[in-house]
Amino acid sequence: MAGRLALVPELGEWDNRDPAQSPPRNFYRDLIRNVGVARRRCNRQPVHTGSTYSSYSTASGASNPYFYQLNSSSCSSRSRSGAIADFGAHGHELTKIARRMVSEGYAQRMVNLALGGGPDCARLETWFMELDVHWVLQLHEEHGLRPDLQDKSAASHQELIERWIRALTVIAVSIVELVLIVTIDEMLAVARFGKASMSKMLVFVGAIIPALEADMIGTLVDMYVWVSSASYRFTPLPISREAQTILDEIGRSLSREVIGLREAISSATEAARTFIEDEGSNWAIEIQRGRGEVHECTRLMVDFIRYLVKAEGSMRNTAQSHDTAYLRGLIDDYVHYLKDLLLRKSELCLDPSLRYLFLLNNFYLVTNQFEPFPGGHWGLTPECKKFMDSYLDVSWGHVLSHVQKKVFVDSSLDVSCGSVLFGIPRKGLRGSGRHRKKTTSLAKFNSAFHKMYRAQKFCKVPFPRLRDALRESITEKVISVYGYYLEKHPDLEKHISSDRVISAPSYWYFMKKHRELENLISSSPDVLKEMLAELFER
Repeated sequence: MAGRLALVPELGEWDNRDPAQSPPRNFYRDLIRNVGVARRRCNRQPVHTGSTYSSYSTASGASNPYFYQLNSSSCSSRSRSGAIADFGAHGHELTKIARRMVSEGYAQRMVNLALGGGPDCARLETWFMELDVHWVLQLHEEHGLRPDLQDKSAASHQELIERWIRALTVIAVSIVELVLIVTIDEMLAVARFGKASMSKMLVFVGAIIPALEADMIGTLVDMYVWVSSASYRFTPLPISREAQTILDEIGRSLSREVIGLREAISSATEAARTFIEDEGSNWAIEIQRGRGEVHECTRLMVDFIRYLVKAEGSMRNTAQSHDTAYLRGLIDDYVHYLKDLLLRKSELCLDPSLRYLFLLNNFYLVTNQFEPFPGGHWGLTPECKKFMDSYLDVSWGHVLSHVQKKVFVDSSLDVSCGSVLFGIPRKGLRGSGRHRKKTTSLAKFNSAFHKMYRAQKFCKVPFPRLRDALRESITEKVISVYGYYLEKHPDLEKHISSDRVISAPSYWYFMKKHRELENLISSSPDVLKEMLAELFER
């Protein structure tokens, strides 16, 4: 402690120093302002299908107001730095500034100034000006935000919250650092100064929450993380009993605000879910219009859950903040709700093929983000495998029914029942004994194949690995059964073309014009394999 004391001026020593040695006015304020601490609210951008995963607006053109988009291209350079706050790094920067304020004597000077007497607001004004939160001194618990602050835009409220978070962190660090290096006689004054500062700061929490707009959940999480981190700093210290008692009171005050922010987050979550459920009438239209792609609600909620994961990880890795059970529970709750929502809303889609493709795409995004395979390996979760099998059955199973003896398995389209399997019979495929019947089956297969190919070609599978895996599964199912059928019926070889054969009803019109091709009914397995490789848009 003696080594640290040598670096720190005594209380009031700044008053006797050369003014040139004092930091210029607003010096620390400018340093503090350069630290990004919260997720910024960015302007929503038009949807681009070439992104990592595409999205679409609701039928009414409105977006979910509770989960705003994180899109760095729409933010200013300053906003981008805090698009997803790195709590650990930014907390470290603020800690460095607070420690500098202590080591350079500024914090002691503010304590000394406060000892001069007078109203609390007047004694704290210089301190809060340098912290960039002088307006906090004008707040009152019973009145909330002043009208001029309450009427500000959401972006302005976000700016106030960022300034408040930075100041809260600097105050917490500087008080704890300062009380450890002053004399025993001075500890009580530092503790009282800290309590007066925190009392004024915490009025803001209750004042700002009612003024926040619908997209308040992320903002509340920002505040929760930083207030929680500040509360953990006020643990027992090797200081006087009187000073420790006051610091304990500060810690309890912060803990009460943490509980209040949790309650506010819960209320905002319920409001968000109510909005999503009320918008349910649009889901069937959106799934059909989106051709199975990732729903906008999924994308926005995944962005928000990713933010929660980052916040939880940063809190876990920060020495002052190791209780992350609440955020972990919040993450699990959001993931579970999103999965349940997707299952329920997918039932509104009357096209079973599109329904399972929609579930596969959306669940893949969720599980790939929050349920990754160990060691960074790629794979499909059991849920995604189930949706893929169900998609294959309800879409391509009908196509294959014309050239195979199906294995009948009772099932329904309910996700919980699994999928209907289709495969190759052990003892081969028996024909009717008539060439015409075999050629008719081949023609029906070709017609059904082209119909399904046209229906599925422009469906959306935006994830490269999933798209490749789905194409491979379709190709394996279709080509294996089709090839097996041709192998068992070699007399059909003369009806197989090495080019693409037009399907019915265009097929019969085409044959009338080109009589020399009238014996061609279907394409070779290699041709169909090339066609299947063209399925799905990014």
